Amino acid sequence: MKGPQDILAQLQGQFGQFVPDMARAAREDFETQARATVMSVLSRLELVTREEFDAQQAVLMRTREKVEALESRVAELEQKLQGK
Repeated sequence: MKGPQDILAQLQGQFGQFVPDMARAAREDFETQARATVMSVLSRLELVTREEFDAQQAVLMRTREKVEALESRVAELEQKLQGK
């Protein structure tokens, strides 16, 4: 006949095998939920990729160069008009 100590040891052994499985399942569930939450937040933000950012930066640089050239040309024309 098994004594209370034997039954307790058997229960601890079974519980000890069960706990790592529970912990792993809980960790995996947490990681899945965390990943879904982060992806949800990121999808609501209006983020652009690095390539899109670089392309827009190049467009802005060309636009700035054109504006500076036009400002210079306008200044030249104003000086010519004042000189007449």
